[in-house]
Amino acid sequence: MSTVTTLTASGVGALLPLLTAVVQQPFWSARAKRAVAVVVALLAGVVTVASTGGIEQFTHGLPALGTIVAVLTASQAAHELVWKPSTITAKIESVTSPKPGTTA
Repeated sequence: MSTVTTLTASGVGALLPLLTAVVQQPFWSARAKRAVAVVVALLAGVVTVASTGGIEQFTHGLPALGTIVAVLTASQAAHELVWKPSTITAKIESVTSPKPGTTA
């Protein structure tokens, strides 16, 4: 895993909780929110591997896995250390959730 790939994975992971908050709903359980965050981070890790090294990067198991884990780790750390204490993700969830009495 190169330095550029590591920086890219860290950047993607750091911003990912903001995007995940758009999908998550305030009334979901903590377990459901965590599951969604992990799945989204793993998918973002796969996309990061493919976009930084091309699809052939997946033939090199450990570097690809390292990038995916870096995105997952960065997203969880950024959420717990930055976004959750600032309540920004909770505000995004609230704004993007359907309001009672509205229909989709």
